[in-house]
Amino acid sequence: MKQLILVFLGGGLGSVLRYILSKFLNNAETGIPYGTFAANIIGSLLIGIILGLALKNDSLSQNQTLLLATGFCGGFTTFSTFAYENHVFLKTGDFTSFAIYTIASFIVGFLAVFLGMFLVK
Repeated sequence: MKQLILVFLGGGLGSVLRYILSKFLNNAETGIPYGTFAANIIGSLLIGIILGLALKNDSLSQNQTLLLATGFCGGFTTFSTFAYENHVFLKTGDFTSFAIYTIASFIVGFLAVFLGMFLVK
């Protein structure tokens, strides 16, 4: 039960911070989802750091990892919003934004995870 509460608390905090970030960074005029992009990249960097620490000499406990990686990063990052925003790009015929957003999200996201894990070595 304690583990479920930790994931719940971390996820709630991550979701609230993602909402705030998106509120300030998403651009309604251009439709460019800077906030979602930032949340996903920051979350990728954080999960690389968190899981890197968890693997490094057991620096984090299982409960800390659940709170931070599963809970916080799970709530902070969002694949569903990313998918919806790409749907909007395709629906409006903005294939350039679709391609740039999709490719940049995957490449920069993967690099952020690797960077996070590298930083804690």
